[in-house]
Amino acid sequence: METKCFVCGNADTTVVYLKCIHEGKEELVCVRCLPILIHGAH
Repeated sequence: METKCFVCGNADTTVVYLKCIHEGKEELVCVRCLPILIHGAH
């Protein structure tokens, strides 16, 4: 699996990524985008 956020496309090696399931597929999300997934885009 490529280390890249599925939300923003960030592939920075200094960022923390978390695994999640999105639309039945295992994805990675960076901690910068996690609040967007939790609270929605404003």
